[in-house]
Amino acid sequence: MMRWRILGLLFLARIGLGFHFQTVASVGDDLTVIFGIDYVGIGLMIGLFMAPGFVLALPAGYWGRFVSDRIMVVFGLGALALGGAISSMASESWGLGTGRILAGIGFLFTTLYLTKMVADWFEGHEIATAMSIIVMSWPFGIAMGQIGHVWLAQHFGWQAPFQVASLYCLIAALGVFLFYQAPADLPRVQGGSRATMTKKEWRLVLCAATAWGVFNAAYVIYLSFGPKILEGLGQSTIAAAGIISIGSWIMIISGAVCGQIVDRFGGRTIVLTVCMGAAITALLLLSVPNAGFSASVLFGLVGMAPAGVIMALAGRAMRPDVRALGMGVFFTIYYAFMLITPPLAGALLEATGTAQAPIWLAIVLFAAVVPLGFAYHHIKTTPCDGAA
Repeated sequence: MMRWRILGLLFLARIGLGFHFQTVASVGDDLTVIFGIDYVGIGLMIGLFMAPGFVLALPAGYWGRFVSDRIMVVFGLGALALGGAISSMASESWGLGTGRILAGIGFLFTTLYLTKMVADWFEGHEIATAMSIIVMSWPFGIAMGQIGHVWLAQHFGWQAPFQVASLYCLIAALGVFLFYQAPADLPRVQGGSRATMTKKEWRLVLCAATAWGVFNAAYVIYLSFGPKILEGLGQSTIAAAGIISIGSWIMIISGAVCGQIVDRFGGRTIVLTVCMGAAITALLLLSVPNAGFSASVLFGLVGMAPAGVIMALAGRAMRPDVRALGMGVFFTIYYAFMLITPPLAGALLEATGTAQAPIWLAIVLFAAVVPLGFAYHHIKTTPCDGAA
């Protein structure tokens, strides 16, 4: 059916976001030598990718009243490509950071409107499954980068990962421009529309956004500092990156299965509780000798499986005519977590001298998802004014 073909197109485009994001984390050791920055600085460079979203998410959501979703995504992918090119040409750390900020602007527009596109196409259908699939494009791109970027850097220099990621984003922009079309029955929101979110929609979005923010912040810590744990146990850099990437590859499948389970049988809060328990267990196992592979499998198979289920909370929280604005609110909160957490994790590593300290932060963040899921369910099922 048409909506599944559209989902396939958007999935391929969104891979570029994770592939681009992973560049700094994959070549972080090279950057500390070349640019003379410490791991707090590397954390800052990772966080700069998210910084524009904190400022621009609300305006970007509002601009959706005037500009088509397709053009917003094409603009975003183009900015990602340009940002990567600028970073690859940097001779000082400020140049690298400038490219990351520009790429972050592109990431904001792309991820906000790709999410809205999926919600528009799958509202009233298999929305948890669809969101699970589109969300899995992020770890798919990251997993490609975890292995591919390290190989590219070793053979062609640290600039190559940025250049290849930029090229991918350019091709994705062309694909969306040529082949995307909006659903025919989507209500049109004119520039003069003043539809506003209800109190219930606000509360639902706040819960969903905070859950998504802490969930992703914990995942980024796992990606960035999990390899350091394994290297401390004797693994080579490439082997550690490969083991950690296993979780990202597995969650591509487990996420879709988890979305199907929730769409068919419900039990969203139970699923979140079980999966977050598995994620915490996997993080604890990372520091156990010879348990890295098992930890990564558990992390991807169960711990990260509900990513799309969490994202679907945002789609279910709002009416179509306020969805772009609501997504702006959603991503403002998400970006706040993603901006603050990587530098904090880097500071914990610097202060303690062990990669286990950032992992404990990730454990706390994963644990916070569960009460947020219960709060969302309570608000959604409690009658009040202007129910969504």
